[in-house]
Amino acid sequence: MYYRFIPNLKLKIMAITKQYLKSKPICKVTFTVPAGEANEVKVAGSFNEWKAETTPLKKLKNGSFKGTVNLDKDQSYEFRYVVDGNWTNDEQADSYQWNEFAATENGVIHV
Repeated sequence: MYYRFIPNLKLKIMAITKQYLKSKPICKVTFTVPAGEANEVKVAGSFNEWKAETTPLKKLKNGSFKGTVNLDKDQSYEFRYVVDGNWTNDEQADSYQWNEFAATENGVIHV
């Protein structure tokens, strides 16, 4: 499956929450994307080998999309959202990293 990148795609404020587990070196990261007009939202990143289809977010009744992934602590991961086939960054990312392959910046989450 191929996705296209639209640089000016703007979404409402997104949210990333982190919950660190005391019993394991894991951080539960929840991605929330308020994209009420969208049909599907996925998250792709270095944590899932950039395979967006493996991490679809679930559409909630309020129109936002939400999903949680378990990530190893003390790591940084590049990621982007795929909203109806369009790649976009999260404005709430911890930082950004230039990606030569995509010729754009990816969001980065530090856990």
